[in-house]
Amino acid sequence: MQEIKITGDTIRLGQLLKLGGVVETGGDGKDLLGSEAVIVNGSVETRRGRQLHDGDVVEVQDWEFRISAG
Repeated sequence: MQEIKITGDTIRLGQLLKLGGVVETGGDGKDLLGSEAVIVNGSVETRRGRQLHDGDVVEVQDWEFRISAG
């Protein structure tokens, strides 16, 4: 599991997917989310604007990320 450190309290799911190297563009992220391949805290997530907080876990394909706010 890769830890993603953020400077604020939240990060949007679409931004995380780009930051983590899962997708290159917002359009790619939208397509990926539309395929229901992204899991946030154990549930399928399709919203690119979903706010992620400290401790949230995102799983997609072979990647797994934990959000760390600090």
